Amino acid sequence: MEKNISEKVNCLIIGSGPAGYTAAIYASRANLKPVLYQGIQPGGQLTITTEVENYPGYPEGIQGPEMMVDFEKQAVRMGTDVRFGLATKVDFSSHPLQVQIDDEKWIEANSVIISTGASAKWLGLPSEEKLNGYGVSACAVCDGFFFKGKEVAIVGAGDTAAEEALYLSKLCTTVHMIVRKHEMRASKVMQDRVLKTSNIIIYWNSETDEILGDKKVEAVRIHNNKTNEKTDIPVSAFFVAIGHEPNSGIFKDYLDMDETGYIKTIPGTSKTNVEGVFASGDVQDKIYRQAVTAAGSGCMAALDAERYLGEKGHH
Repeated sequence: MEKNISEKVNCLIIGSGPAGYTAAIYASRANLKPVLYQGIQPGGQLTITTEVENYPGYPEGIQGPEMMVDFEKQAVRMGTDVRFGLATKVDFSSHPLQVQIDDEKWIEANSVIISTGASAKWLGLPSEEKLNGYGVSACAVCDGFFFKGKEVAIVGAGDTAAEEALYLSKLCTTVHMIVRKHEMRASKVMQDRVLKTSNIIIYWNSETDEILGDKKVEAVRIHNNKTNEKTDIPVSAFFVAIGHEPNSGIFKDYLDMDETGYIKTIPGTSKTNVEGVFASGDVQDKIYRQAVTAAGSGCMAALDAERYLGEKGHH
């Protein structure tokens, strides 16, 4: 197919969460003249987080969206060309690398840093969307603290759900854990820990019908899919822990990924299997998934790109 290449850039950054913006700050300072496309959710997952209290340097905490505005301002001040637009296709079969933006224009790049992140999976209930940020959250480690001494619910059955339920059990009076089947998917050791924790109540064979509450979460209505019996559980928060999906679909023909779509990087680096392509943040990290670790890996990606471009003679 005929590609109309509209411009050539030295360092192209795809995505605008902590990883993308940190990569941009470092790449700008190294004079790589980075161009950053913000993607579908400028600022990434942090824009749907209200209060961020675990990022160093903000002793009073900060609102997620506000923090991402700060990151962006800093990247722009250092000289990053920040643009609104979405990478829709790539061709990494030859150099320079080629990336299509918004299904129309193609850009050639000497190096590409992928920071497209991951998206939390949701149940898809209207009430879940309405109360998102008002007691509904996809991150217990981020938001559990705000519900100290209260009763909360969590839905999920894997290791993440088990881990988050245990985390919440240390802060909250009771954790109501909603599990769809008659067993959990979590590893044996995690299951045992959950079962041994006295303030975690598990509802087996149960699904969420509705999150109740007008301005904030007040209860959750579940039904038992064996007996069809409905129960309303009064809670102050509802945590969704049914997994994350890395936003890596457009790269699957070129980059090595694990079975769930996380991009594989050479351990200790941000390098992918394609020379000149680097991955940072949640698109390649399914273990930590924190703003601060994403930012750290964005720094690594920019330093790796700088070294690569230097070796190739692209300054």
